[in-house]
Amino acid sequence: MLNKMINLVKNLFPAEEVHAHCDGPCGVYDPAQARVHAEAVLSMTKKLNAIDLSEPGAHNTYIRYVAIKEEEAEAAKHDVLVLWTDFFKPAHLEQFPDLHDVFWQTTKLCSACKQSVDEEKANQLMEHVEKIHNMFWEAKGRDVEFVRAS
Repeated sequence: MLNKMINLVKNLFPAEEVHAHCDGPCGVYDPAQARVHAEAVLSMTKKLNAIDLSEPGAHNTYIRYVAIKEEEAEAAKHDVLVLWTDFFKPAHLEQFPDLHDVFWQTTKLCSACKQSVDEEKANQLMEHVEKIHNMFWEAKGRDVEFVRAS
């Protein structure tokens, strides 16, 4: 009975369709999240390359580190995509003509870091996240230093 009443009210007074630039237009963006995830990718890559697989238990450790590295790379990719699609606007292309290329390359590096244990790729990911950091803060008119946790 209650459902019928609710449906009747919905049909009599339909809600107006609204649009937002993201799921919840909070306006809070910061490339620091991407940096933390990318830095974890680099750290786990270094740890993976240092494992001696002949040691007892090393295979288990290796598998756990790979899982962490892949989760962190995916999280970095998500953070970068949110900045690219939700924060940056067409007007920013005038300020940063290479914006799309930097973001595209960064997401590709996130994928490459998931697919391999390549310290060079992980370092390149950090360099690209730093470029995004610099673009972001310049777009906001602020000079914020890029600081690594490790």
